[in-house]
Amino acid sequence: MKNGLVVKDNALINASYNLELTEQRLIMLAIINARESGQGITADSKLEIHASDYAKLFNVSIDASYKALREAVNNLFNRQFSYIAEYKRTGKTGVVRSRWVSRIFYVDDLALLEITFAPDVVPLVTRLEEHFTSYQAKQVAHLTSKYATRLYELLIAWREVGKVPQIEISEFRNRLGLLDTEYTAMNNFKSRVLEPSIKQINEHTDITVTYEQHKKGRVISGFSFKLKQKQQAKKVETNRDPDTADLFTKMTDAQRHLFGHKLAHDERVQSDYSKLVGTGSYEEFGKLLAEMLAEEKHFKTFYPVLVEHGFK
Repeated sequence: MKNGLVVKDNALINASYNLELTEQRLIMLAIINARESGQGITADSKLEIHASDYAKLFNVSIDASYKALREAVNNLFNRQFSYIAEYKRTGKTGVVRSRWVSRIFYVDDLALLEITFAPDVVPLVTRLEEHFTSYQAKQVAHLTSKYATRLYELLIAWREVGKVPQIEISEFRNRLGLLDTEYTAMNNFKSRVLEPSIKQINEHTDITVTYEQHKKGRVISGFSFKLKQKQQAKKVETNRDPDTADLFTKMTDAQRHLFGHKLAHDERVQSDYSKLVGTGSYEEFGKLLAEMLAEEKHFKTFYPVLVEHGFK
């Protein structure tokens, strides 16, 4: 779990669902394990999540990790989500409703959770055909609100543009997973959900965000957002220079992004990784490959192709 890259189809990013914070984190870990296996997954794949991985990534006690895994046996199995999909025969769109997992298995003595994604989830986290969003799990590791975590995902899908167009309040609430009976008064929604989430995102992630409220008459009808990427903080614990090669990858950051872009246009790479990342935009695919090149096992896999593209 070197980089912990979470990759989701934008249909899943924009889906409506209500997951508790621990459940969102378990889904993240399962997605990370699926893509880092390098083998792709199917609706029969069994993905293992260890309490130690949960504790390490999210900086919580091992007891809290055990509790998260135990509770998921009942809670996560019953969770559902909905998203908009196209009926291919006619091009018409409709709403798909699905469970997150079709099977869940917990071994208490091993502090091990094994889950199988539901059939509708698999293509949304593996075979990404057009548009997908990726981010490192460490960016949300210190978010303690389930709403902050969901809001970060919704925002980061627009990072290339730097702004999120107006979202109608009803749709926004659905995407955050709010029930119709929760925080119905706008002042409660803003003070208990929106503003605390933005505060956490600004303090603990790689972006800063502001929002603007829109009205119809005197009633707030929706929100839009602006976001900026923070300048990367200097790492105190290491003297590594961005232009100095990593010991195991032998690639600088600049090289990773350069060759990630080249690999994204290589038909062999597109074919080999179609089940894992599909044929998303070259720019996003290149960024994903650049992240993968920071991992020794992926660097070794790509090495022959890298040499062909001029890497020395």
